[in-house]
Amino acid sequence: MSNSSQYASFPEFILGITFEIWEEKGINKIRRYYHDDVKVRAPDGIAVGNKSVIQATGETLAEFPDRVLLGEDVIWAQTGENSWYSSHRILSKATHRGQGKYGQPTNKEIIYRVIADCHAVKDDQYGWVINDEWLVQDQGAIFKQLGINYGNHKYLLDPIEGTDPLGLNIEGPYHGKGVETETSRLYVEHLNTMMRGEVSSVYKNYSRACQLELSEGKTVYGIDEAEQFWISFCASFPDSEFRIEHQIGQSGQNHPAKAAVRWRLTGDHSGYGMFGRPSGHFVDIMGISHAEYGPNGIIREFILIDHVSIWSQIHREDEGMYFGTNLPLDDE
Repeated sequence: MSNSSQYASFPEFILGITFEIWEEKGINKIRRYYHDDVKVRAPDGIAVGNKSVIQATGETLAEFPDRVLLGEDVIWAQTGENSWYSSHRILSKATHRGQGKYGQPTNKEIIYRVIADCHAVKDDQYGWVINDEWLVQDQGAIFKQLGINYGNHKYLLDPIEGTDPLGLNIEGPYHGKGVETETSRLYVEHLNTMMRGEVSSVYKNYSRACQLELSEGKTVYGIDEAEQFWISFCASFPDSEFRIEHQIGQSGQNHPAKAAVRWRLTGDHSGYGMFGRPSGHFVDIMGISHAEYGPNGIIREFILIDHVSIWSQIHREDEGMYFGTNLPLDDE
């Protein structure tokens, strides 16, 4: 796989260049496949320009040199005459062998999920070039598997300032909202219903045999678990604003009907729930979700948020606090 002109389709391009860059260690190929001024937004910051992407990729490989990226799915659509959009779900395996962002090497093996939303335009030489990206990585799963207490790591101690703490509102070349399909419309309606607190509708929207893959590496099964997740999550942010930022969907004979939705939740952490005692602090959450539908509703769902980023926003002005999903709810 020497260059992207060998890729016959856009999803093949996404899977292929991921392999070239990460597993073949073709870091400099980012100069080909990413636009000079690309913007890559993530809950823990933003990289501007392919040189920044090259640096971040090199730092990750120095810390996790054997990282393998298993492409679980690419949900994609052509969104314009020269506009393609993919939502690439990855299961990543790696060993913490080098010093870096996560501290001294522990030699622990980890597995975690990533979803990368990419916008690309056609390129005569390389097939496609990515010029905009949104990325959510399960930092909570990484921290837990490395044995890092959320409250004892400098990752959480840097204050977040400004009205746009995550840099998610920095504009790039792609301003589209996606392509609505029957499946994406169903899934958007479902997410809007959940975020309004109408959790009783889970029994209408999920198959009894549903499987939910959640952040912090959690897997749960069944409608009762789905209901508990949504109650706990929404209870933490009862007065927040939820909005859909992008949607695409696919249906076909060789796979279930499926949808990919990128969304934002902004507001104060003002309720007891998944994130412990209310702090009153403003939180800006970027989430990306995938859903697969069976004859009786959602059969598999992947909901990815960055718990570490959320905790850092909740407690950015506090000192001596304990960070984690088992934060004490009383003063004892």
